[in-house]
Amino acid sequence: MEFMTLVFFAAIIIFALFFFNFIPIGLWISARAADVRISIWNLFTMRLRRVPPAQIVLPMIKAVKAGLDVTVNKMEAHYLAGGNVDRVVNALIAAHRADIGLTFERAAAIDLAGRNVLEAVQMSVNPKVIETPIVSAVAKDGIELKCMARVTVRANIDRLVGGAGEATIIARVGEGIVTTVGSSPTHKEVLENPDLISRNVLEKGLDAGTAFEILSIDIADVDVGRNIGAQLQIDQAEADKNIAQAKAAERRFAALAREQEMRARVQEMRAHVVEAEAEVPKAMAEALRSGRLGVIDYYQLQNIKADTNMRDSIGQMGARPTPGDQGEKKGK
Repeated sequence: MEFMTLVFFAAIIIFALFFFNFIPIGLWISARAADVRISIWNLFTMRLRRVPPAQIVLPMIKAVKAGLDVTVNKMEAHYLAGGNVDRVVNALIAAHRADIGLTFERAAAIDLAGRNVLEAVQMSVNPKVIETPIVSAVAKDGIELKCMARVTVRANIDRLVGGAGEATIIARVGEGIVTTVGSSPTHKEVLENPDLISRNVLEKGLDAGTAFEILSIDIADVDVGRNIGAQLQIDQAEADKNIAQAKAAERRFAALAREQEMRARVQEMRAHVVEAEAEVPKAMAEALRSGRLGVIDYYQLQNIKADTNMRDSIGQMGARPTPGDQGEKKGK
């Protein structure tokens, strides 16, 4: 009898331990104390659905105390979809306090889209300043300007899902800076009126299709960089010089080739002349043997050749200055 009594009490203890371990009685008491209507059966079924009761009950307590109209089923569905229930509830409370119209469905969609819904609500109340990197732009006079801007943005709750992020804002602002500086006649005009960049950039509506609303664009710094126009002219002059040198070298090589060709032709002609002169004695000997040329004719030809050589020698001597002429020149 005593053994059966011990077994009975042991079974009761084991059942109690299992019951209190599987069903969070402490959470149920906390929920009832906060006037959150949730039954022990709901907590038990949460365990069966592999939903931690604490991640549902504690946010539900905060929501009820803040006066929000949310249900346990919506929170469980959002948790099972991979969302952060506590962050969504905190965002709803912040939006409710700031009088921003944000529903649980909208907040859950923003959270499941991968955005921090609480940070978005905080940014709607307290705008964020985005600082762009240094943007280099060249005015029409060829002077480079390096600009840095600060963009004050506010989160647009309605466009958080599917809207572009900060990188798009920075890229569009950089594009507007380059366009404004590039269309300015001189860099001095931009230095005198930096707000010209802000006005032109704001007029373009850069926040279209983004998750933000641009409140202001302020030019934080403008520095003068290199003289790009002069550098381009120097590079162009260097390129023109190289082209001219290449064309001159091409013409020189062509002239050398033509000279070599002419020399080859002269050598060829000289070879033909020497070959022809070598045939003259053979032709004269053949003419003498055949009787077409007489001995008297041969001697007359030799006399004409000797007379021609003598005249050439006399002509060359006349062209050279005589010693007497050189003395007269020295005397003068």
